[in-house]
Amino acid sequence: MKNRKIYSEVMKSRETKNRNSPRETVFDIYIQMIIDESLFKRKKELLETKVNQAIDTRNEGLFMEASAEYRRLFSKT
Repeated sequence: MKNRKIYSEVMKSRETKNRNSPRETVFDIYIQMIIDESLFKRKKELLETKVNQAIDTRNEGLFMEASAEYRRLFSKT
C-alpha cells in the first residue's frame, strides 16, 4: 500500500513537470518572436532613414550600400 502511494505521488509530480515544460517552451518562443520582430522593425527604420539621407545628400555610394542592405534584410524573411 505504501508503494502505491509513493508511485502515485511520483506520477503526479511527473505530470505537473510535463505540463509546465511545453508551456515554458511556447512562452520562450513567443518572447523570441516579439524580440525578433522588434529588431527587424528597428533595423528597417534605420535603413530607410539611411537610404533617404543618401537620396537627400545625393550620396550614390551610401545609397547603393544602404539599399543593398535593405534588400538583404527582406530576402531573409
